[in-house]
Parts: sequence; structure tokens; C-alpha cells
Amino acid sequence: MTALDVRTDRLTPLEPAPLDPVALGLPESNVDAIPPLPTHWQGLDLREVLSRPAAFLSVSQSNSLYRPGGVQYAEGHAFRGSLPATVRSVRAARAAGNFVSFNWIGYSVFRDGYPGTDFDRAQYASWTGHLDATPEQVAWDDALVDELRDLVEPGDNELYEKALQTAFVGTDLPLELARKRVEVVVITGIHLDWCIEGNARAARDHGLLPIVIGDATGAQRPDQERAAFERITNFFAPVISSETFAGLVAR
Repeated sequence: MTALDVRTDRLTPLEPAPLDPVALGLPESNVDAIPPLPTHWQGLDLREVLSRPAAFLSVSQSNSLYRPGGVQYAEGHAFRGSLPATVRSVRAARAAGNFVSFNWIGYSVFRDGYPGTDFDRAQYASWTGHLDATPEQVAWDDALVDELRDLVEPGDNELYEKALQTAFVGTDLPLELARKRVEVVVITGIHLDWCIEGNARAARDHGLLPIVIGDATGAQRPDQERAAFERITNFFAPVISSETFAGLVAR
């Protein structure tokens, strides 16, 4: 068997070598890094806010991050708690009844075919330019992870980000939210200090009320999360835990 045969026969872009969570020494959850709500959010009735027409946004929760062989698997998100916290949050939102839009937003790190500036092309090439992945391997890396795929229902919106860090540019997301008269967007996914922060900022600029589920997200490294949580909750959106969210939307 030739090297080319090995590459084309493999489903994953990288060799699917599992990580050892004990050796990684990663925290099982970042819930302790979520700061208390700052004073300006404490005057809000978040239970009432979360009873308004709402949308759920899962961002970039793909095989790439959670499965051996994924391009971003080495970051260890499979062991850091964001996936079970997202599952808990999706189920709570489905049960609440006022979530009128569920959006599964992909983010591909293979961006050869994306429109881009010189900055974009240079940055994107640094992610995957060294990989000779087949279309099938790229599709596997981009695919929504099975735990969340199992929660997708007819009528949900599935799309991919086209801009660097937001789904509000170049997609039908703004039209989806406008037509369904959404006021509140609840955001989960990866990465906290990139797509999650970017979408929270964009949501505010679109007149929406974003809420970030802190333990259902994560930065590339755990030590980057506390500062990102502080920045997001101080300026753009309340950051709460999945347990708090589930309690607030329980009817």
C-alpha cells in the first residue's frame, strides 16, 4: 500500500490517534471560570428575557474539534465539557417552547474556495495549507458532531460561516432571525474568543439580545477563557452556565 493509498483510504484529515485525557490534564469543565454577572446585567430579569422569541445558535461544533483525526482535535475539547453542556442547553431550549429558530452553524478550517483578502488567504493557508486532504476528509472534518446531529430537527437552519468570525455576514442568518421576529439569541460553540465573541458582538449590533452559555464553549486553551468571559460579559452579553440557562427557561 502506498502513502497515497493510506491518505485517500482514511476518512479523517489527520491520523485518528485518540488523546489521553489524564495525560492532557485539562479541566473537565470551565464553569468555575464564568464570572459573576456584572452589575449592569443584575438588574435584568433574565427569566423574562429568555421567555421572548428566541433562537439557538450552535457554532462550529464539528468533528474537527471533538473526534480523533480532526484538524483541531488536539485542543482537547472532547474532554473539556462543552459538548454535554451544549446537549443540555439544546434540550432545555426545545422544551421551553419559545425558541422559534435553531441554527447549526459550521466553520470550516479548509477555506481554499472561500472569498478572501490577502490577509484571509495568508491566515487560512496557515491552518490547513500543509494538509493534502481529500474532499471526503474535508467533509468529515466539517460535519456536525454526532451528539448534536442527533438533536437536529426538520425546520432547523444549517449553514456555514463565510466571514472570519461571524455568521451575520454572508449567510441567511439575519433574514432567518428577522422573519421569525427573534429577539434573543443563545450561543454555544467554539472558539470562545473568536466565533462566539464575534457572533455575540454582531448580535448586539443587529439589535438582538445575545446570551452566551459559558460551559458550552471554550477557547483554544483553558487559560485563555477567564479573560474572554470577562470581556464578553462586561461589554457584549451575559455569560451564564448551562445549568443556570436550563433553570431560567424551565416552564
